[in-house]
This record gives sequence, structure tokens and C-alpha cells, in this order.
Amino acid sequence: MNETELFPEVRTARVVVGVTGSVSSGAALRRAVFEARRNGSPLVIVYAWEPPGGEAVYRRAPVPGMLPTWEREAREKLSAAIAESLGAIPADLHVEVLVVRAPAAFALNALADRANDLLVLGAGPRRSLVAQLRGRIRREVVRTAQAPVLLVAPVSVPRAMRRELRRVTPEDFLR
Repeated sequence: MNETELFPEVRTARVVVGVTGSVSSGAALRRAVFEARRNGSPLVIVYAWEPPGGEAVYRRAPVPGMLPTWEREAREKLSAAIAESLGAIPADLHVEVLVVRAPAAFALNALADRANDLLVLGAGPRRSLVAQLRGRIRREVVRTAQAPVLLVAPVSVPRAMRRELRRVTPEDFLR
């Protein structure tokens, strides 16, 4: 028996990443590309959306004429998030881009349903009050996930640099 039979390479079936357009989801998207390349896995980029107010509100007062508009806006937001984070969809990977009408936690967990999938999400802000007020979807995904979840923190700017950036004016770039 050789070494490869004793220690078979564990490959991730898919790398599924949830995208919202936020700074932390951009970091998650870049990390998901890295993980997909490293493991030779397909990458699934997901943007989940619901009608304003959620599905329960829509069932009470449906507006079918607005559904195509809301879906188009979701596609535009996903395209903008990909362009901002990656520039373009990586040509060296098998990439599936999905816009799903469903609650985000449900959609992400339904797509990353195998134990060897990897679900990548933005970790959100680190400030305690903001983290408590936001992150409901992230907590629900982590709580109910069947696949491993990788939370990626956004790149933080040091406080001194943030202070300096507040003082920058458009005229500073004309010199």
C-alpha cells in the first residue's frame, strides 16, 4: 500500500459563496476563488433575493409586474459585486453564477448540501454593537449548515489611516 492510498486527497465537491455586495462579501468572494483554485473545485457564486418585505408580505399583497424588475436588480447587484471584487469571472475555473429567489440562509444551505462542499461567507464587521445588530442571516447559515463554513473577515484599515483619509479632499489628487 502506498502513501496515496493511505492518505487519499480530500477534495471539496464545490465552493459555494454568498455575495451581497458588501466589503466582507467581496473578501469572501476572493477567498472562495482561492479555495476553488487550490482544491480544483467548481465555484458557485450565489446572490439570494426576496421581494421587499419578504415572501410573507408578497403573498399577502402580490405585485407580479415587479418581479422581473426585482430580479433584474438582483442580477445587476451580483454583476457589480463580481466586477468590484474580481474584475471578471475567473476563466481558469468552472464558475456557476446563480441569482436565487429565496431567503439567503435557505438558499445557501440548500446549495452547499454535501458534507464535502465548502460554504464561504463574509464575517461582517468586528465591532460588537454592529455585529449584534447585523449578521442574522450569517448566524442562521452557520447554525443550520450541513457543509463546513468559512467566515472571511473584511480587510480592515488601521485607525490612523482612516483618520488621514477623512482629511483627503478632491484637490489633493490634482497635484
